[in-house]
Amino acid sequence: MKVKITADKAPPAIGPYSQAIDAGPLVFLSGQLPLDMSGMICGQDIESQTKQAFANISAILAASSLTLAHVVKCQVFMTNLGDFGRMNAEYEAVFKPFGTYPARTTVQAGALPKGALIEIDVVAAKDMKCKKWTKEKGKDN
Repeated sequence: MKVKITADKAPPAIGPYSQAIDAGPLVFLSGQLPLDMSGMICGQDIESQTKQAFANISAILAASSLTLAHVVKCQVFMTNLGDFGRMNAEYEAVFKPFGTYPARTTVQAGALPKGALIEIDVVAAKDMKCKKWTKEKGKDN
């Protein structure tokens, strides 16, 4: 069974797709652009756009009672892999507190919707026993 997830605190989908789908033990998020609630791109640089994409991801995960700690897979699409180091620093800051980084794929795309520099999609595992992780050990409390 699949259930559509809609988060009021993330920008709505800009096409015929769901923000996320709950598929039993996993939640699949559609690619998140660095959009604000009005549908406009936030920031002109890779750092600010990466932060906004993750803010949108966090809001959608929250609508499923999940957090970034539940993310097991990320796909990152960038228009310029020359920005990889700067994107990677923001990515690391997001996931480092959890002790274990998700599996990840990063690819360069020729172009992204609305002229974005980055789009990120994730898969989260619902049945993990962690809701709150310690920064020191990356284990559940």
